[in-house]
Amino acid sequence: MRTLVVLINRNRKLFLRDKGMFISSMITPLILIVLYGTFLANVYKDSFMSNIPKSICISESLIDGTVAAQLAAALLAVCCVTVTFCVNLTMVSDRASGARKDFDISPIKKTEIYIGYFLSTVINSLMINFLALALCLGYVWKMGWYLSAGDIVLLVIDIVLLVLFGTVLSNIICYPLKTQGQMSAVGTIVSAGYGFICGAYMPISSFGSGLQKVLSCLPGTYGTSLLKNHMLRGVLDAMVDEGLPKEVVSGIADSLDCNPTFNGSVVGTGMMVAIMAGSIVILGIIYLLISAMPEKK
Repeated sequence: MRTLVVLINRNRKLFLRDKGMFISSMITPLILIVLYGTFLANVYKDSFMSNIPKSICISESLIDGTVAAQLAAALLAVCCVTVTFCVNLTMVSDRASGARKDFDISPIKKTEIYIGYFLSTVINSLMINFLALALCLGYVWKMGWYLSAGDIVLLVIDIVLLVLFGTVLSNIICYPLKTQGQMSAVGTIVSAGYGFICGAYMPISSFGSGLQKVLSCLPGTYGTSLLKNHMLRGVLDAMVDEGLPKEVVSGIADSLDCNPTFNGSVVGTGMMVAIMAGSIVILGIIYLLISAMPEKK
């Protein structure tokens, strides 16, 4: 156990010592929230207004609150996974620098080494993503606050689940990489594509039926939906309080991916949590099996 703690602290210090990587990881949420607010806010607003009948009047503050909550959920869904690939650079840089050779001739178990990479990535990623949550909450407060204390607690749980999912996924993908160039390429691909396949940039409900069925099989879809459910719960309740018909509010929730379906059945938030937890366990077992395999010298 002591050896594992030493490995975790060592990996965390290496990440913090790399000022370029640390600063870029810390300011990434700020850059994303500016970009999302600048370019996606109007898209989300137009999409939201298109689902409201013209005969129904809705306050501007509620519209802004809905758009802000959707933007915040999208940003967190992307950050929780993509940031882990940036933070996980230590595992690859140890191979590139030759530091792993020192570990290989030491009495430290190979499994402990990779568990150390995993846990240090989780800790560093949570630090950055909790900062992202604080920025998102500040943005939502400015645009229109409809969150409760319970919603914030649930958002924290969602972030922990997504960070665990992103970390074990990045560890599996990055395991065979041996150069920082390969890691940068993988990070770029994930950063560019993950937001689309998880429904962060555009709601999955706006895609074709065939693509919807494919994306409904991916765990990231339900992680994004969890964030949207807990970010938008207060907004949807406020719509009902303003007199919007429940059918209209339900249609808005469907259009924002709050009620994803699998094989025609709506997936509830409890089942989404179970899917995410099950995916983390399955991917974790795969990661442990891979890390226990002998490596080519």
